[in-house]
Amino acid sequence: MKIALHGLALKAEYIADIEILFRELKKHQIEILVTEPLDRALKMSGNRTLSYWLIENQEELKAVDFLISIGGDGTLLDAVCLVGSLEIPILGLNTGRMGFLATVATDRISEAIEHLANGNFQIESRSLISLHSSRKLFNGLNFALNEFTIHKRDTSSMITVHTYIDGKYLNSYWADGLIVSTPTGSTGYSLSCGGPLITPGAKSFVITPVSPHNLNVRPIIVSDESEISFEIEGRTEKFLISLDSRSTSISSEIKLSVKKELFSAKLVKLPHYHFFDTLRQKLNWGFDMRN
Repeated sequence: MKIALHGLALKAEYIADIEILFRELKKHQIEILVTEPLDRALKMSGNRTLSYWLIENQEELKAVDFLISIGGDGTLLDAVCLVGSLEIPILGLNTGRMGFLATVATDRISEAIEHLANGNFQIESRSLISLHSSRKLFNGLNFALNEFTIHKRDTSSMITVHTYIDGKYLNSYWADGLIVSTPTGSTGYSLSCGGPLITPGAKSFVITPVSPHNLNVRPIIVSDESEISFEIEGRTEKFLISLDSRSTSISSEIKLSVKKELFSAKLVKLPHYHFFDTLRQKLNWGFDMRN
C-alpha cells in the first residue's frame, strides 16, 4: 500500500505527532510519499530523521492508494485540488481548529492507521461545484468542495447579481455578494451568512446572499442538476470571485456559470464517525451555557 502525506505548514507542537504517524505507517509496511509543500515544512521544522519518497509529478501521485491531509479544513480543501479527478480517497488528520472535514484527532493516529491498513473504513463521496467561464480562470482548477462566491471588492458599494437557474430568471441580488454552496460547504461561509445546514449526501446547492439590501431575500436550495448562471453589475468594473480559499478579480464582461462537477471528492470515514456527531460537537448543540 502507498499513502501520500500532504500539509502546508507544521507547528512545532505537532512534530511529535508526525513522528508517530510515520512510525505507525511503517509498522504496517506502508510506503510513504510526501507532497512538495509538506516536504518543505518538514525541512523547515529541522527534522532530518523521517524517511520518505517525494512526489514530483502527477504520475507518481496516480500510484497512491490514499492521501492523508495534515492540517485543518483549509489543508484538506487544498488536498482536494491536488487530487482532482484522480479521486484518491483523502483522510483528514486535524492539526487545525474547526475540523468539519479533517475529523481525525492527533490522539487517534494509531487507531486511524490500524483501521486504514485493515480496510475498516468507508468512502464518502462529496459533490464538487464546477465553474464555467468565458475566459480561463484559476489556472484550470475550476472546481471547489465548499463554495463558489461572487463578492464586491474592498469597501466598494453593493453589487447586483442577476441570477438564473437553467436559463430561467431567479432574482437580482443587491448585496455584498452571493454564495453558491455544496452540501459540504453549508457548514462554512454560507452558514455564517444565514444559510441552512445540508447533509453531505443531499443532491442540492444552496444560494445564499451576503449582506443583502432587502431583508426579505433568503437563501434558496436548488437541485445540483441545475446550471446556475450570473450577470454582475456595480459601480466598479472589477469584482472578486472565489472557489473555496482561491480568489481572483474579474470584470463584469466575463460570463459565469456553475454546476456540479463530473467527478467528486472521496473522503475516508473511520468507524463511529457520523456527520450529526460532528455538528453537535463543533456547533455546541445541546450545550447549556448556564451550567
